[in-house]
Amino acid sequence: MAWVYLLLGGIFEIGWPVGFKLASTTGKHWLFISLAVVSMALSGLFIYLAQRDIPIGTAYAVWTGIGAIGTLLIGIVFFNDPANLMRLLSASLIVAGIIGLKLC
Repeated sequence: MAWVYLLLGGIFEIGWPVGFKLASTTGKHWLFISLAVVSMALSGLFIYLAQRDIPIGTAYAVWTGIGAIGTLLIGIVFFNDPANLMRLLSASLIVAGIIGLKLC
């Protein structure tokens, strides 16, 4: 169950930077800032639950990795962020690290 909590925490970790981006690009500032804050709280709750059974270093690295890769992909798909070879190669190294930590 700890890995499910960690996955959920990583997904909510994606939510807060996306919420801030939407707050800065739309007219609904407070709505998206509020969603970002709720996402932060849920992200923190789930990493708290996960790290009770997963070593904190592993939990934190996986949590931030999921957030980083998810946010990068959302930026590319929805906000026209660059998707050049170097960015994608670098992101694949983060994914490899997450997989490696899960396997340990």
